[in-house]
Amino acid sequence: MAIGSGLGAQLGIAAESSYGTFVAPTKFIEFTSESLQLKKTTAQSAGIAAGRLLALSSRRVVTRREVGGSISLEVTNKSMGLLLQALMGATVSPVQQATTTAYLQTHTLASVAGKSLTMQMGIPLTTGTVTDKSFVGCRVVSGEFSCGVGEMLTATYEIDGRTVDEGQTLAAASYSNMSPFHFGQMAVKAGGYGAETALDGIRKMTCKIERPQDVERFYANQSALKSEPIENDQVKITGSLETDYVATTLDDLHTSDGATSLVWEFVGPNIESTYFETFRITLPAVKLDEGPPTVDGFGVIQPTWNYTALYDGTNQPKIEYISTDTAL
Repeated sequence: MAIGSGLGAQLGIAAESSYGTFVAPTKFIEFTSESLQLKKTTAQSAGIAAGRLLALSSRRVVTRREVGGSISLEVTNKSMGLLLQALMGATVSPVQQATTTAYLQTHTLASVAGKSLTMQMGIPLTTGTVTDKSFVGCRVVSGEFSCGVGEMLTATYEIDGRTVDEGQTLAAASYSNMSPFHFGQMAVKAGGYGAETALDGIRKMTCKIERPQDVERFYANQSALKSEPIENDQVKITGSLETDYVATTLDDLHTSDGATSLVWEFVGPNIESTYFETFRITLPAVKLDEGPPTVDGFGVIQPTWNYTALYDGTNQPKIEYISTDTAL
């Protein structure tokens, strides 16, 4: 029996080969919170019957079902690949680095068609019995990353799903020895693509990647369930840089509306040879929208620069992840 509280909860994920078809999870993610839930639309008969004062229970119907919510977690040195693939879209296989135990995943921005997940939650009753909620057809519609002074790198993924299946067997959770990336490992760089240099004075950075999709594809003959969402707008990548005003580099870019490549990376312990645990976001063309420095007192000037990532005409945004994972 598990502990009858959130201490006994679990989250397992698996890539689906067919949208909305359950796949037993083999990858288990350590999460900090989740809000996945079945959302149902109901309709109640308004028929008039002599003397009936209350709507009839048997004449309420469920007209559509879907899943919505989010999961929040610390970004760790293992087990992040499936979520990154679902967010970025490219089909990824880890590439062994030389003959070491280090493997590189390169998640380049691409279409997310066909990238759905089964997300199985184990939610404990107070008795210690863990109930199964298997959310199928889960598509990542956005992912937001954040890290500031004294913090771990965190991620929040917004999820749209097809339905929940409560008749599956709850998979037995197992966990790798995972370590979180954190501010002490963080670097932020800007400049020409491939030749970025460190920016001084960065206190916090965020990056949100949105994958707009038509999630309202409800048709006849689908038993109140949706068809697979289709991308229906351009990708949106935005974020912020909280800084001390130590140089005019960002200020000048804001004034000129010039573009810069922006690299946000975390380099952890050595895996083997010259390869280190790494999480890196590269945005080849970023423009600053707002945040010029202003003075509001005696303290150090601390502008927050909001940015938008755009296409430079050649290079796509990407997330690189080096770990010991040999598979997603």
